[in-house]
Amino acid sequence: MIFKVMTGAVVAMSLAIIPAERAEADAGDFIAGAIIGGIVGANAKKQRRTTRSRTVRRKKSTRSSIPASQEGRNIQASLNYFGFDAGAVDGQLGRKTRNAVSQYQAYLGYPVTGKMTAFEQNLLISSYNRAQAGGYAVQQQVAANFDGTRGLLKTYRAEMAGTAPAPAAPATTIVVAPQPAPAPANPLGVTALASAVAPEPTVGLPNFLGAGSQASLASHCNTVSLITNTNGGFTTLASMSDPNVALNEQFCLARTYAIARSEELVSKIQGFTPDQIAQQCAGFGPAMKDKVASLSLKSRDAVVADVSSFILTTGMSPAQLQGTAKICLGVGYRTDNMDVAVGSALLLFAMGEGVYGELMGHHLSQGFGPAKRVDVAASWYEAGLAASDSGAAAVFVPGQPERTELIRQASMRANGVPAAATLPLVQPASSTGLPTFSISE
Repeated sequence: MIFKVMTGAVVAMSLAIIPAERAEADAGDFIAGAIIGGIVGANAKKQRRTTRSRTVRRKKSTRSSIPASQEGRNIQASLNYFGFDAGAVDGQLGRKTRNAVSQYQAYLGYPVTGKMTAFEQNLLISSYNRAQAGGYAVQQQVAANFDGTRGLLKTYRAEMAGTAPAPAAPATTIVVAPQPAPAPANPLGVTALASAVAPEPTVGLPNFLGAGSQASLASHCNTVSLITNTNGGFTTLASMSDPNVALNEQFCLARTYAIARSEELVSKIQGFTPDQIAQQCAGFGPAMKDKVASLSLKSRDAVVADVSSFILTTGMSPAQLQGTAKICLGVGYRTDNMDVAVGSALLLFAMGEGVYGELMGHHLSQGFGPAKRVDVAASWYEAGLAASDSGAAAVFVPGQPERTELIRQASMRANGVPAAATLPLVQPASSTGLPTFSISE
């Protein structure tokens, strides 16, 4: 269900019209082609022109003939507010509005028809009116909900059905007095809807096998940065005395590069705001939660097999899924959502981008997302380093020639394996011989 929504989003991204010169400039960049053009191959330019001409013809032949109505404007404004892009609020319910309706239906679990029933329309518009009149209390609900603004729909629907409490009391309790009763009643910050629909999981989640640290990775990396500055700069092969310090520095550098790459891709997407994209990325975090937790419980091959099976159920093309994962990787890091970040890295690794194995090694080494397992981390580090040694383009910190060997030596020492003294003299030559860098660099 979650990926049906995301599929609609990525397909909408892929239909965005861009200048032909920019498309050609990005033709060598696999991800830009996936996000902007939606087509990979020799005939990408031709198909984009066909898509553009068809879009123009549709507008000329059908859009102008659709009568505008106030009801249509209400529907479009409501869909746009909840992150289902219906385009301009002009009252003409054309193809774009029907696509938005389909996304709305998929999100709430209704049959995807592109045409709303009376109940679906009433829920949509009444929820929009209620959110507009709710003021600050609504902002609090949005901030506390994994799905952001869109999550209000499920909350309001549950209240209409009499299965969820009114949101005002919990919101006031959390803001005015955060220390008393709310903690035991809702220890994970789950919204009113989640508590009402599935109360058992909120009790069992703290004991979920393989669950790692809930501490903030952003805060952790701020601390690492302060230590690095205090030490006079980043650890090198020659200066490394504490392997954990070196690994943490490279972990936080990789996080920074992932966020920057994600924001670059987001800036190229037409029709979706960064907040809407972040909401959709947050939506697939729950789908990846068990895969992330299994990192500390299963072998690397077993985890990859599980993720590969999951990929087949998404209904997304490899290009769409890889583009989405690279966007959501940065979103997960930026929002401190480890299920989204690690889940995205797992998707990329399972689809053949071995360099992302480094990230699973970092998360297991430090315990952010999955439970801390330094011994299991070694296998993931090894896979990421093997991809680099084989000539894969550097994804993180491409300008640091000894980085691959630094991580190799640090991970070995952190796992209690003596590092060979001659390795630093042999390996840097191959590290500096990487054939290409990421286009974003």
